[in-house]
Amino acid sequence: MREVLQGREFDAVADFISFTPDQALAGLEMFRGRTGQYVFISSASAYQKPPTTLPIRESTPLKNPFWQYSRDKIACEELLFEAYREEDFPVTVVRPSHTYDRTKIAMVGGWTDIHRLRAGMPVLVHGDGTSLWTLTHSRDFAKAFVGLLGRPQAAGESYTITSDEFLPWDQVYRLFARAAGVAEPELFHVSSETIAAHSPELGPNLLGDRSHSVVFDNSKIKALVPDYRATIPFADGAREIIEWHDTHPELQVVKEEFMELSDRLYDWSRR
Repeated sequence: MREVLQGREFDAVADFISFTPDQALAGLEMFRGRTGQYVFISSASAYQKPPTTLPIRESTPLKNPFWQYSRDKIACEELLFEAYREEDFPVTVVRPSHTYDRTKIAMVGGWTDIHRLRAGMPVLVHGDGTSLWTLTHSRDFAKAFVGLLGRPQAAGESYTITSDEFLPWDQVYRLFARAAGVAEPELFHVSSETIAAHSPELGPNLLGDRSHSVVFDNSKIKALVPDYRATIPFADGAREIIEWHDTHPELQVVKEEFMELSDRLYDWSRR
């Protein structure tokens, strides 16, 4: 990569693929002195969990004791902001929340949950289904993201980019059910802590992000990109996701491990 970049400079570089401080350091060393802006994609999961106040703003503390992924993103930010303070490295940090496109199913079980909905089987929802979640279509995210590029006043700043629509998790599942042609889904609820105890794989993401209500204040990005507005409601996004998967049967993967976990937790919840 150094050979390819030799002698080249860029107006902006977008780093979507650094997840650890070592990776962020590699990006810094690769692009220092050769870009007018370095946009690092962090994560809104880096914000304080559980949040002590809502809405979440850029001034909300960064602290996530539950999820290593989030702590690594915080460490990446700290490294890059230090480079901004010490050497004027032109970093801009973007913190998206749950961003999706037609290929991404927001439910914990992915297509397995759609399979269970259509089969009339009970579907697991973490918590009591009332915590609030924000889902942002990638086409909406792109409007604000592109609007950041080439803005010198964004150097040294962080920006949350999300939709202004926030939904209870039960409603997210019901919108998927409606899109899948299921009028009356059977949802059952199990605490995130219990799910984590039964599934160490799912635990960090649930405890470190999805189990907490998140409502975001997007006023900072709107001040810089005045025409930014998320216009795709999740009801439309859910239909797009189901239509895409229905026309791509190779993506309809039913995971037996999650089927077994759902059945086991359903039985546990009925005791």
